[in-house]
Amino acid sequence: MSSAPNNSVPERLLVCIAWPYAKTSTHVGQIVGSILPGDIFARYSRMSGKDVLMVSGSDEHGTPIVVDADREGISPREFVARHHAQILEIWQRLGISWDLYTETTTENHYRVTQDFFLRLLEKEYIYKDSMNSPYCPTDQRFLPDRYINGTCPYCGFADARGDQCDNCGRTLDPEQLLNPRCRLCGSVSSAIEIRPTEHFFLDLPKFEPQLLAWLEANKARWRPNVTNFALNWIREGLRARAITRDLDWGVPVPLPGFDDKRIYVWFDAVIGYLSASIEWAAVNGHPDAWKPFWELLPDGSAPSRSYYFIGKDNIPFHTIIWPAMLLGYGGLTIPYDVPANEFMTMGGFKASSSRGNVIWTKDVLDLYGPDPLRFYLASTMPETHDTDFTFDELVRRNNDELVATYGNAVHRLLTFAHRNFEGKVPQPGTLGAADNAMLAAVRQGLVAAGEAIESVRLRDGLGEAMSVARAANRYLDEQAPWKRIKTDREGAATTVHTMIQVLNGLKVLFAPYVPFSSQRLHELLGFSGDVEDCAWRADEVPVGQVLPVPTPLFAKYDPPIATEGSAQ
Repeated sequence: MSSAPNNSVPERLLVCIAWPYAKTSTHVGQIVGSILPGDIFARYSRMSGKDVLMVSGSDEHGTPIVVDADREGISPREFVARHHAQILEIWQRLGISWDLYTETTTENHYRVTQDFFLRLLEKEYIYKDSMNSPYCPTDQRFLPDRYINGTCPYCGFADARGDQCDNCGRTLDPEQLLNPRCRLCGSVSSAIEIRPTEHFFLDLPKFEPQLLAWLEANKARWRPNVTNFALNWIREGLRARAITRDLDWGVPVPLPGFDDKRIYVWFDAVIGYLSASIEWAAVNGHPDAWKPFWELLPDGSAPSRSYYFIGKDNIPFHTIIWPAMLLGYGGLTIPYDVPANEFMTMGGFKASSSRGNVIWTKDVLDLYGPDPLRFYLASTMPETHDTDFTFDELVRRNNDELVATYGNAVHRLLTFAHRNFEGKVPQPGTLGAADNAMLAAVRQGLVAAGEAIESVRLRDGLGEAMSVARAANRYLDEQAPWKRIKTDREGAATTVHTMIQVLNGLKVLFAPYVPFSSQRLHELLGFSGDVEDCAWRADEVPVGQVLPVPTPLFAKYDPPIATEGSAQ
């Protein structure tokens, strides 16, 4: 990580990314919704000199995992271990730069979750009460949220889950569903009974005034879709929510007499951001290192800015429930920003592995590799409205933008330099107006892209990088060193020298988005080490530096290698 200017203490950023559910591998909807945005933001922030902690993990509790494990005849632990390993492989291939990616089944997470539960209980933000819960007499068991499907009472969607409607995004309680049916045996409403059962509840109404004031204060900075969703939720009136379930898979309730119940997945998963930070500190041999990212300062101010990268279906959990839990616990920073993305649809429909409408990340990586996928998803990121994934558009953007624009400028310049200047950075003559304007465009691009990324306008940041790449191609075409060298070798050397400095800026501009090719360009410019250790600026490539034999940064593809029929 680069040091902050003037030896000042670097600004701290906590980058929290939604925890993928360990019941499938990952699909591109998850990647573009939260994983890639968080990684781009974290990569840039490190290069700009900030102290960054980026954490997440596999969400391994909840009824869907129990249902699928039962179906396969294996234990939930075996089931999640398999999928966690698959997810880790995807992160490695995609180049996700975690400081820690963990699991919700660790002893550390259980301990932190139980501490959170007991603190809220002690402060009377959690209370015990009886609730009516669906019971299936056929299976002789209470049915947790996701064991039930039915019709959403708000929008009429016929296949809503017992905890949330995928269509309108509302969180639900199972008894709200119309025409409920048991997922285990298929029993319909006439067979499902409502019976009382004792549970613990998070008293959300107690936090309503604080949450409302906090959300109103953040309106100017947050994305409108996030604040509007959260404010509407509060204005409708918050209700206490049960945080335990009749299950034997999950974090145990740390009280006697509740051996047959577990802390519910939505409560323990958000605590994972804190438990992962604590685990990261312990793993690195500095057990208190998490505190500067989390613990409020003596004057009550936040020690860091915390960003939560999520999809829009997770907005209420990160703008209402988790902030309420943090306020109740006390002494911990609440979210600075929750830049939730809209959905990337697959063939016009929301990506959903449970509904079979996904394009698996592994399949796209097998076909195209990481940088073309990262570039396409970043350029079509659903920041303000839904977008649609197509293989044709992925290939078009790869060929027209990565290959024909950015890659073209790199390869023809470095090939020319290797052929005509002994594979070294040449000594320039006096820089002319066009040379200085091109170098200024790089500096301005770095400023503009940095401002965009810091505002979590990641598409705009990539657009700034592409603008510089297009300007570099125009400059190269206009200066035409391959013609100029015949009569003005010094002038051609000046153009080559200038372009090498431009390419050194481009590798930085593109590094958060396409890190693998930026690393290769870093090496093609004669540098060793990692490009991610470079500062967010256009450093000078010295005269005489040896340039390795160039190879193309990107491959061109014949569209389409794959079609939307790959979604399954």
